[in-house]
Amino acid sequence: MENAVEVTNLTKVFGSLTAVNKISFQIKRGEIFGLLGPNGSGKSTTIRMLCGVITPTDGTGTVLGYDILKESEFIKQKIGYMSQHFSLYGDLTVNENLDFYGNIFGMKKNDIEDRKRELIAMANLTGKENAQARTLSGGWKQRLALGCALIHNPEILVLDEPTAGVDPVSRREFWHMIADLSAKGVTVLVTTHYMDEATVCDRIGFIYNGEIISINSPEGHYKEMGMDNIEDIFIQYVTELSDQKNLVSYKELNKNRKKSEKRKGDHDNE
Repeated sequence: MENAVEVTNLTKVFGSLTAVNKISFQIKRGEIFGLLGPNGSGKSTTIRMLCGVITPTDGTGTVLGYDILKESEFIKQKIGYMSQHFSLYGDLTVNENLDFYGNIFGMKKNDIEDRKRELIAMANLTGKENAQARTLSGGWKQRLALGCALIHNPEILVLDEPTAGVDPVSRREFWHMIADLSAKGVTVLVTTHYMDEATVCDRIGFIYNGEIISINSPEGHYKEMGMDNIEDIFIQYVTELSDQKNLVSYKELNKNRKKSEKRKGDHDNE
């Protein structure tokens, strides 16, 4: 199975609000896939549908071959999820938080102990095992939250705005850990509104107003738009979409852009 995630026309409607509108994409095994967009663009809703937390209104999808509509309980056992709120228990120590999540996944005590040693070393939490989570700084809480998400050796790591509210140094160190995990074969799906983090991703999907407007590698985006800054590229997409109210898709946007460039070229040659 080449793709870890496949979704087609995935849609979620809350009352009169269409939070996610017919999005389709695939995530290859072992890659870091970034879903980038501003707050309220549909990133977290997409993540929650893939994790089996909420049910799609329409569309289909699979995660590691499991149907997101019918087999969400199997999916939950195969993924590690880390939210921007870190989901830690402040009165529990580092060790106790890891124990708690290991028990949630039904791990044996010896397996939890072995895995804890690996994760504490990976996250450089050595010496902080008995510190209560609430006493840790934002960067250390982030490391612990990552450890909790990885306790059961998931095949896919889902990160929902994982660096929100964390200092730049901690953000950089966090992404080093994510790159190491990807190199070991873990598939990573990350949502973020920090455009500078996109360079760590193998591919980036821009999402805006609940719709995917472009998917490409960072280099592919640079080449396509003739720019070398992801934030500038995203702003250009959004600007063009905002200027064309009747636009139905990114493909139409791209087609219109090429027509405009051709007309400009023909004019220059006159």
